[in-house]
Amino acid sequence: MRIEVVTLFPELVSGGLKFGVLGRAIERGLLSVGTEDPRTYATDVHRTVDDRPYGGGPGMVLKPGPMLAAIHAAHARLPAGSVRIALSAQGERLTQQRVRELAELPEWC
Repeated sequence: MRIEVVTLFPELVSGGLKFGVLGRAIERGLLSVGTEDPRTYATDVHRTVDDRPYGGGPGMVLKPGPMLAAIHAAHARLPAGSVRIALSAQGERLTQQRVRELAELPEWC
């Protein structure tokens, strides 16, 4: 199985995958995980990937340009027809039932 993760912290993801069940799966060649950093696609000297929300308000939001480029780059390394999953606070809760449904999708490997 091949997984690509778009993250601002690729070292954190890579480091965390060295342990536990996922670490053993990687060691045995059952799982391969790559990372893509959106900062690679930022166009300014500071590699900025976030900005203030349109219309004001607290917090920051990710810029669509670097994120979209990183998603495309990560997806290009996967087999054709691979599934994209975006994690979001507004998204559907990831339950064991949903994991089973995702595992049954074709072309996971």
